[in-house]
Amino acid sequence: MKVHLLPALDDNYMYLLIDEKTKTAAIVDPVEPQKVVKAVKDEGVTLTTVLTTHHHWDHAGGNNDLVAMVKGLTVYGGDDRIGALNQKVKHGDEFKIGELNVKCLSTPCHTSGHICYYVTGEPDQDKVVFTGDTLFVAGCGKFFEGTPQEMYRALIEVLSLLPSTTKVFCGHEYTASNLTFAQHVEPNNDAIKEKLAWVKSQRSANKPTIPSTIGEEFTYNPFMRVKEESVQSHVGTQDPVETMGALRKEKDGFKAKV
Repeated sequence: MKVHLLPALDDNYMYLLIDEKTKTAAIVDPVEPQKVVKAVKDEGVTLTTVLTTHHHWDHAGGNNDLVAMVKGLTVYGGDDRIGALNQKVKHGDEFKIGELNVKCLSTPCHTSGHICYYVTGEPDQDKVVFTGDTLFVAGCGKFFEGTPQEMYRALIEVLSLLPSTTKVFCGHEYTASNLTFAQHVEPNNDAIKEKLAWVKSQRSANKPTIPSTIGEEFTYNPFMRVKEESVQSHVGTQDPVETMGALRKEKDGFKAKV
């Protein structure tokens, strides 16, 4: 299994997922189709599949052009608003890309039809999850079409149950601002300080901060830490769902100095 990061627009990431055994590939959220076609050619693989996390333009906006450029693509997604969709999926659905196994995880909140894709190969290979705008490194997506309860379910009852070593490939390069907010929430958290220093170094060199792992997110992502006393005390409640909602509301108005 190989994951090729393809930066797009201002701060988006597309991901070319390759099964190295069969030279078969899928593209996650191909908003810039020309870049995708070039990457497929450069890698010498056959693109068969589009994995769309959600319907927003900066993720699904390239689907129609890509299916016109590359014939015969299967376009997966969980929302009828997704362009060129021809294989609608729901929570728990599974399929293959070459010999890689893909499991669909329904995570409604950012949008009502948001799907994360959990991918596994051979037992000794890394496990990966493409989280779109549900889980970011050190953050989560805005609750455009959902509730704190839904994001709690998505992060704590779905994604957090994946193996801790699972690599997280999210939809945007928001890590620096997310960690600045995390440090505001937990100023004494050393994991946040260490990660933020590394992220600033990466970004100054124009390098990505993706991926993280599920296990790492539990150490510095306040939205994954809503059961922790240090996070709950920041918002003044002992209820993790209320903590989720209060954190998101505060983050929506937070001005990060990065």
